[in-house]
Amino acid sequence: MRVRIEFVDAAFRALDQVGPDVSMGDIAKEAGAAKPKLYRHFEDKTDLYNAIVDRVRDMLWDRVLTSVNLTDDSIAELVHTAAAEYVAVVSAHPNVFRFMLHSHFSQQAKETERALVAARQSARRAAEFFAGLLPTESIDVTGIELVNYSIFGAVASATDWWLGANQREVSAMPVERFVDYLAESISALAHAHARFNGVRIDPSKPLHNAFGID
Repeated sequence: MRVRIEFVDAAFRALDQVGPDVSMGDIAKEAGAAKPKLYRHFEDKTDLYNAIVDRVRDMLWDRVLTSVNLTDDSIAELVHTAAAEYVAVVSAHPNVFRFMLHSHFSQQAKETERALVAARQSARRAAEFFAGLLPTESIDVTGIELVNYSIFGAVASATDWWLGANQREVSAMPVERFVDYLAESISALAHAHARFNGVRIDPSKPLHNAFGID
């Protein structure tokens, strides 16, 4: 496990330096190891891609959860902070996100792309959390999962546009404005789904009393 973690660390460094078209050889070189050793710890390119996606997912959850106060922060503050932390990670590792969105490492995978699997897992995790906050037991967790998954898709598409395919391309929008755009988009999707299901959201209130049923 330790060696796999070190190779993922090396993959991040190689992506930052080489770009999203990084090769297994580039990653092995960055790790100071021969390529056969890399393949001893990862079944193939897809396995390494999966590990990188998992690292990004965990990094994002950790940054967001350590930056918010789930008891006192309003819904609006939580959404904006989450968007800001996400954009901070994208800005720090833009090529990692380009790699996840367009990687040749996953093109030959027979299973669903790991980025989508990770999004579904995160959507389900968030859905179960939010369902527990609503004042009724009849809330459809699947519906909440759908809107969360839609939000992840919208954020990924916006990130792809913001970064551009070429790592030398200047960002199409300043960081602060992009954060605001993501926060507004997330809020709009959440409110639209809530209205559809007869749920009221007061963005000025904290999580524990921001939801009501019409």
